[in-house]
Amino acid sequence: MNISSLDRRKFLRGAGVALALPWFESFTDLASAASKPVKRKRLACFYLPDGVPMPLEKDPSFKDWSWFPHGKGKDFTFTKCMETLEPLRDDLTVFSGLSHPAVRRVHGHANADQFLTGADTGADGDYQNSISLDQVFASHAGKHTRHASLVLSTDGGTGSPRGAHTMSYNRNGKPIPAEHKPKRIFDMLFEKSGPDAAQRLALSQSALDDLMEDARSLKRSLSKRDQETLAEYLQSVRDTEVKIERSKRWLNIPLPRVDVDHLKLDITPEDPRTFLQTMYELIYLAFKTDSTRVATYQFGRENGVGISDYLARAVGFKLTHQLSHETKKPDGYKNFGKYCRFINDELGRFATRLKETPEPGGEGNMLDHTALLFGSASSAFHLSRNYPLLLIGGGKLGFKHGQYLKYGQGNEKNQSTSGISSDSGWQGAMNYTELPLSNLYLTMLHKLGVETKSFGGSSETLSEV
Repeated sequence: MNISSLDRRKFLRGAGVALALPWFESFTDLASAASKPVKRKRLACFYLPDGVPMPLEKDPSFKDWSWFPHGKGKDFTFTKCMETLEPLRDDLTVFSGLSHPAVRRVHGHANADQFLTGADTGADGDYQNSISLDQVFASHAGKHTRHASLVLSTDGGTGSPRGAHTMSYNRNGKPIPAEHKPKRIFDMLFEKSGPDAAQRLALSQSALDDLMEDARSLKRSLSKRDQETLAEYLQSVRDTEVKIERSKRWLNIPLPRVDVDHLKLDITPEDPRTFLQTMYELIYLAFKTDSTRVATYQFGRENGVGISDYLARAVGFKLTHQLSHETKKPDGYKNFGKYCRFINDELGRFATRLKETPEPGGEGNMLDHTALLFGSASSAFHLSRNYPLLLIGGGKLGFKHGQYLKYGQGNEKNQSTSGISSDSGWQGAMNYTELPLSNLYLTMLHKLGVETKSFGGSSETLSEV
């Protein structure tokens, strides 16, 4: 994109560097803006591998460390896994009893690929996927932004069939490579030109240093409110740069080729936490500058492959995937629950950040105009049923919240496979019914403004969402 052709209100420019800017009321007809608020719609999807803790009711951990809340409808209580999301209670919906019919009898570790597609990717043999939820919306919203979508993961790339490192698939069902290096993602917020611009950024000199003269000039033409917006935004960019520098160490973690228990990895609890926070902050900046309205982030690959398996070190454990296999050990469910609590805590931090930010040029806050989908295609014991799912935000898009919706019959207390409680549970008989997850996805697309009659094999919507 030629920077010189762009409206000056959209970029700060320095010596060979341009930084995308948030929306400013000072460059808008205020009377017109007051009568016709900007109506942006955004979507972000997050994937958690390896399932969640789902102890049976008879287990002492059921009360505190079952991922799903207790109760239903408006009358539900979060367990310790999700209680950090209590301040967002009126902005979210929890779902149980939803899954993709095509893969219900497939091992849970093989199903991340189809989480956003609903396709029949199968357990082995020939592999064919279809377009993902985010890319359907990106084809609708992407024409308004510099980037149609932002595709991120902790491990990066595409992974392999049934071992995806990305949540996003194009119209032909081909995986879209995910970016995992915060510095490269950060640089996507820039347009760089000139022979030494890239070198300066590579040397970790703050991009803001080259932009401050233009920033000071711009400030003089802004209202007091916009000046505050600019100052807050530049500070956010600076803070993100600092976190990126700190997160570089995380990306240099050696991937184990032998028994990991024999490796001495120099990872502090701050490393994975900072990395996760940085990825969220980059999505926030991309949304705030309207660089994109669509983002996906896959926390990790299924089955404990890649650097994402070390995310659990943020809460004092060796490996993430290992936690899902140690639930029968003393405090096993509690330990797994502590990890899930960490994931929910950071998700809540991001959602709160959006909620505390006024919608640029629009009504309410950014969370009101953003739908956040969180979930997994594996629940417990490698089971491809009863996906743990959260939908947060989008109040101005028409989503109804403050509820726990339980679908299907025979598993109202989320007892894994209604009693099966071993790692081979995915092979057992399923004695309960569920609804197609794509019913929810079709509902989401309609509220996001995409006119389509079906998605992922579903043609029905959920009126209560």
